[in-house]
Amino acid sequence: MNNIQFFSYLAILVAVTYLIRSVPFVAFSKKIDNQRIRSFLHYIPYTVLAAMTIPAVFYVTSNVISGIIGFIIAVITSTRTKSLIIVALISCIAVYITELII
Repeated sequence: MNNIQFFSYLAILVAVTYLIRSVPFVAFSKKIDNQRIRSFLHYIPYTVLAAMTIPAVFYVTSNVISGIIGFIIAVITSTRTKSLIIVALISCIAVYITELII
């Protein structure tokens, strides 16, 4: 890849990123009063994070079964405790033990 091609790709990337971040500020200059739209916008970060994280949970390990077990343990632990550190540690330990067994 030569420099001209790299910088043209970089310029396109910068333009698209800038447009995605600036258009909502220009389009919505007033405060949004509709309760449905506000609640929808409130949950967008959580859904995007889940959409990026959940597929990686199953395929990051050497075996899909250990990923599934780690996910199930994480869900069960998160319903019992609210500490993210504890949930992460317990699910990592579960994946590690499952990898040792399998």
